[in-house]
Amino acid sequence: MKVMKIVGAAIASGIVVPTTAIATLSALGWTAAGVAASSAAAIIQAGIGSVAAGSAFAAAQSFAALGLGPAIITVGVPTAAVVSVIGLGIEILS
Repeated sequence: MKVMKIVGAAIASGIVVPTTAIATLSALGWTAAGVAASSAAAIIQAGIGSVAAGSAFAAAQSFAALGLGPAIITVGVPTAAVVSVIGLGIEILS
């Protein structure tokens, strides 16, 4: 029964983490179409000027541009795997 709870938590985290991340980025102005005008992201970008490739700002824009489906694959699946391993490890050791 405990294993099913761990698996449930892993699946939930694999969906909740990327969904929350995409929703947060969208609320701040990072969208699939680019940075929204007059948003927090636009203010940050104006302060940065030229955005460097590989910067945190560029990473946020890339992640937001992916959309939810790829976000679940790139972030959710690894998150679910980590939660599973940690949960099962704790169960085995206890």
